[in-house]
Amino acid sequence: MRRARIGARVPKITVHNLQRAVRIDVDDLENFAAEALRRCLQLRKNKRTDLTKTREIFILFISDRRMASLHRRFLHQSGSTDVLTFQHGEIFVSTETARRQARVFGNSLARELRLYIVHGLLHLHGLDDRSEADARRMKATQEKILAAAS
Repeated sequence: MRRARIGARVPKITVHNLQRAVRIDVDDLENFAAEALRRCLQLRKNKRTDLTKTREIFILFISDRRMASLHRRFLHQSGSTDVLTFQHGEIFVSTETARRQARVFGNSLARELRLYIVHGLLHLHGLDDRSEADARRMKATQEKILAAAS
């Protein structure tokens, strides 16, 4: 990974817990998110991305019900999903989905939530996972940042 440019503006990152179903450590996740953001900004990109253009990033932990509503409204798909990222710096994470997926994959809840944070930040930074090759590249980058920022 390359170093962020000296003097480059780093967006402020804020974490909000807007759900009650799953207990989470907001302070720990906010500290992790700040470090993950710093590491994402070190990635080489050929253009300015939403991650470099925005002044503030909001990570919002929400319920499956609220996530399903956002998923339907903005992507026209039914049901909940794990994470939705919007170009103006909003990253929505479903804590209930994270809890289920953590069990399925044998991860801790904290690791799963951190994974979703990194995933959202990478989307803001212009990475995509629509094709199989892009998904492989994004997953490898996610794992590197997750390991380095933890």
